[in-house]
Amino acid sequence: MPKQKVSPSRKQYLDIKAKYPHVIVFFRMGDFYETFDDDAELVARELDLTLTSRPFSKNERVPMAGVPHHSAEAYIARLVEKGYHVAIADQMGNEAINGLVPREVTQVVTPGTVVAPTMVPERQNNFLMALLPEMDYDGENWSHAGLAYVDITTGEFAATALEGPNTPVTVLEELARLTPREVLMPQNWVTRGVSLPPESHLTGLPEFRFDLSAARAALLHHFQVATLEAFGVNDKLLALRAAGAVVDYLNDTQPGALSHLTTLRGYSTTGFMSLDSTTRTNLELTRSLRTGTTRGTLLDALDQTTTAMGARLLRTWLGQPLMDLDQLNARLDAVEVLYHKGTLRAEITALLKQMADLERLANRVVMGKAGPRDLQALTAVSYTHLTLPT
Repeated sequence: MPKQKVSPSRKQYLDIKAKYPHVIVFFRMGDFYETFDDDAELVARELDLTLTSRPFSKNERVPMAGVPHHSAEAYIARLVEKGYHVAIADQMGNEAINGLVPREVTQVVTPGTVVAPTMVPERQNNFLMALLPEMDYDGENWSHAGLAYVDITTGEFAATALEGPNTPVTVLEELARLTPREVLMPQNWVTRGVSLPPESHLTGLPEFRFDLSAARAALLHHFQVATLEAFGVNDKLLALRAAGAVVDYLNDTQPGALSHLTTLRGYSTTGFMSLDSTTRTNLELTRSLRTGTTRGTLLDALDQTTTAMGARLLRTWLGQPLMDLDQLNARLDAVEVLYHKGTLRAEITALLKQMADLERLANRVVMGKAGPRDLQALTAVSYTHLTLPT
């Protein structure tokens, strides 16, 4: 079709779609988010919506399927759960410029970058992971890998480098422990058969997205520091590359979430007990063999936490049994104090029951997505923090 015959709104959509060719584009038009062309056919099929068509000019009708903007979150959640990526093209104001309302993509929602409260499990993390294996000189095996993971709803960001003949096994153990919703890997590794948990969606990226110099520059710029020494990853080059890929990916998908990432924690897997996926499954630490849920698991039996933050921390501790005797004793000492001081324990429990999820509240505030209820809850959290016994 000659370019001059394309209507302004159609051209605006096509320009946006050209930037996101492999992503479903939700295009805000008034009170609806509309999808067009192949996106519309896919969305109508996956969400059981009515497929219609819309005239954009005298000789132009295109397939269309839309959802009300006030309920779009639920529809997007269903698409993301199926592994799709959704770009949200919002109206940047209500006044038209030269007869056309400006629109821009404000976020790209993927399995590992969801932030809406209804789209993430309250009592567990929603991890995005970057995994960078490095092939050995023989071209057949790999004994080195970099791994970084982030939960943008809480601000947790960590990275490690693995080396040695057991690296492939350790990678599988970390995948089983973290069960990331989305795993980023170089495109040339996507078909090499790294086994992911069933909950994980694989996203292949061009190799340059894992470039070392670009990764270092991205991390230095993000944290506004002159060196990465304080984070414990400065000399762990594969970990650096994986962490840089995470920051780069978030800059493309959820740039508003980056300000919530205030630190990067370098870690080692040697301080924790090694548990492969089979062992975790058979022990039923966090998932029941019978129901596929937490009901009847060790986590279910132990979880008496009163906040979502505590529940997530307990899940993390169960997934990473300590090997360090000093750290184990420190935990046991803390338990002993609270066990013997029943009145103090009751006071703390009562106050914690009034506390909202501070980690995720802070994320919504930073991203400009907090509503009146969130701000009210944040005020209550501040009061609770001031009144907690010390």
